[in-house]
Amino acid sequence: MFKKKSISLFSAVYIALFVMFLFLGINYFFFHISLRSILIPLGLNFIFTFIFSYYLLSLKMERTIVEKVSDIYNNLFPTTISSRATDNFDSLTSNLKKITSDKNTEIAFLKEQETYRKEFIGNISHELKTPLFTIQGYVLTLLDGGVEDKKIRTKYLTQAAKGVDRLMYVIKDLDLITKFESGIETLYRTAFDLRLTLENVFELLEIEGVRNNITLRLDKKYKEPIIVFADEERIQQVLMNLIINSLKYGTERGVTEISFEKMNDTKLLIRINDNGDGISEEHLPRLFERFYRVDKTRNRNQGGSGLGLAIVKHIIEAHHERVFVESKVGIGSEFSFSLPLANKKEREKED
Repeated sequence: MFKKKSISLFSAVYIALFVMFLFLGINYFFFHISLRSILIPLGLNFIFTFIFSYYLLSLKMERTIVEKVSDIYNNLFPTTISSRATDNFDSLTSNLKKITSDKNTEIAFLKEQETYRKEFIGNISHELKTPLFTIQGYVLTLLDGGVEDKKIRTKYLTQAAKGVDRLMYVIKDLDLITKFESGIETLYRTAFDLRLTLENVFELLEIEGVRNNITLRLDKKYKEPIIVFADEERIQQVLMNLIINSLKYGTERGVTEISFEKMNDTKLLIRINDNGDGISEEHLPRLFERFYRVDKTRNRNQGGSGLGLAIVKHIIEAHHERVFVESKVGIGSEFSFSLPLANKKEREKED
């Protein structure tokens, strides 16, 4: 805009000077009028010519620029710029700045997605390659003669079966995440007592807790039922994944504690606390990404698909709720998520 005004200003000055000298020359050489007697008309001539030229050039230049640039951008972005947004120089400039900002944001997002895609391909390649190589090694050993030895045969087939199980974990979890992302997976919401669901999870993970020497417990005894309206099977999966995660990264003789807190009359917050090693702040933003691992060696040695937290995020977001994480290195971690409390109508329907 400033450049456009500068061009109009200097051009108007040149035109006014030209007209002024032309006026002076005609009067002096043809009519022999002295310079002193036409000073005032000469000055008025310059001023009026300058003002007229400046506004004429300014309007004409703006209109020309707007028309040319509008034609170009209407061809490039036919649905982006409306006719109202290109009817003057200021609105066109503002619109073009917005387009530039949007495109820069889009480019940055695409670069970020490309980086994520490369990491994802590398991670899934590793997750599938490791069990496949394990299975291949045991099978080839059996084919080379190990099948004749009953003891070796049983041992190697057992190990190969574990490799197949790990492959199935990865494929099943990836399939579940894909269904959630594409909107294919359907939630079957019912009103249920979350305390009973958690008790079932504790029973299923009791052996795992004993093996890791970690105590699973509630923060207090809840006497009243805690009725939520959600997909019970999926919420049980969320609790399983979060508690298993705390057992993997918990410390020996540690504690994993679950608590319920009413946020308001319609929302419940479920907290899963542990006093494990904790997670450094740099990892927290990426913690729910597929295959992202804080401690890659330790986590892979303990098995699992590497998709547990990603599945948690997708299930909770499918309920239109949120999942949170807070952690301090050396102190422990807290994962929490919200769920809707069942209203009176939903409770009566289930009863």
